[in-house]
Amino acid sequence: MKKILILLSGCGVYDGTEIQEAVLSMLAIEEAGGVYECCAPDQSQAQVVNHVTGEVIPESRNIKVEAARIARGKIVSTTEIKVEDYQGLLLPGGFGAAKNLTHWAFEGAAGSIEDSVKSLILQFIQAKKPILALCMAPVVVAKALEGSGLTPQLTVGSTEEPTPYDINSIAQGMESLGSQVHARTLREIQLDSTLRIITAPCYMMEGNIQEINSNIKQAVAQLMTWA
Repeated sequence: MKKILILLSGCGVYDGTEIQEAVLSMLAIEEAGGVYECCAPDQSQAQVVNHVTGEVIPESRNIKVEAARIARGKIVSTTEIKVEDYQGLLLPGGFGAAKNLTHWAFEGAAGSIEDSVKSLILQFIQAKKPILALCMAPVVVAKALEGSGLTPQLTVGSTEEPTPYDINSIAQGMESLGSQVHARTLREIQLDSTLRIITAPCYMMEGNIQEINSNIKQAVAQLMTWA
């Protein structure tokens, strides 16, 4: 049975993992006949955001402890992972990708990436095991592969349809790191057959939960095919 590692970045779209993307990914993996395990960095998250008002509040929370809410308590630290135990890696989106896994939200493409996250992604690439990154998570992949000599083919969405985000600016930042970024709508996914990377726009575009679910299922189906 194919086992997929899901890398979480907290709990909640504005300061951690996009919960709907994470849960729908878990469901899609099981519906495709696989199983999953969750991991997260065991460290403090960059911000805590009130999800009603959008305001940053003066609290300190742990990324792994918060992510365990989504994982129903079954979660391991990124530093404890053995890549040989898994057939693929999946990164849901959410601002945690740009605040906790990287510092993209604060420093753009020049921001750092968390060491254990970079190591994990590089190990999957080196093992030729597929990686699926949703929504904002492709920036984490781009950052991990910066300076590697590789040119990942990625997407963070499209400006051709409604989006709440500055897709062009994000894409330019990713390309400055050595990635090649393609425009893809909510009904499309981007495949990098050489590096075995799949990316899907999901909530980078304006869509309802059914549309997000369809995009995730399309992407997970490819992940399970390559796994």
